[in-house]
Amino acid sequence: MLVTKRWLIVPIAGYCLLALGCSSGKSPEESKAPAAQAPARPAEIYKARLNTSKGPIVIEVHRAWAPQGADRFFELAHTGFFDDSRFFRVMKHFVAQFGLSKDPKVSRLWAQMKILDDPQKEKNTRGTVTFAKSGPNTRTTQVFINLADNRSLDGSGFAPFGKVIEGMENVDKLYWQYGDAPPVGSGPEQNLIMDMGNEYLQRRFPSLDFINTITLE
Repeated sequence: MLVTKRWLIVPIAGYCLLALGCSSGKSPEESKAPAAQAPARPAEIYKARLNTSKGPIVIEVHRAWAPQGADRFFELAHTGFFDDSRFFRVMKHFVAQFGLSKDPKVSRLWAQMKILDDPQKEKNTRGTVTFAKSGPNTRTTQVFINLADNRSLDGSGFAPFGKVIEGMENVDKLYWQYGDAPPVGSGPEQNLIMDMGNEYLQRRFPSLDFINTITLE
């Protein structure tokens, strides 16, 4: 089947920019704390340094662009949510997606913690960072970095909340050969990541790159 990038944003289970799973480095009990706001900085801007298997990637987050998304990303990073998580969906010239938990129990908890949509103020240009979603007000934990100017995503509720300001060359090095999930590619299936976490990814997709930790600056 011929599949276009535009088709990929239609909320068909498994093949769009889904926000199916969510996770945290802390226990479900600890993760019930109220959402944290981004730290107080001039113009409400903060940085998140992703220490990845390909090297550092620094994202500059702007609350003015998408406050709900910026605050959720801070909460996830602050609690260790992304630690040891995989870039499970990397499509060359499209997106690099991450944000499913290594722990299925944590995924089940966070899957219920949806946030409201932000009005889109910035375009999905190369290097911008955006939450994945499967429909209105469905954002949870999945995030993607735009690997190209993805104008087809604009106007569909995908509101960038930040931009890679250092390490875009490391983003470009992320392992992409698995591609999307079947039948489009041979990559991981999100429902199986939700069910089995990193055990499934390490066994079936050992070449995936990953985030060691995230440091907020």
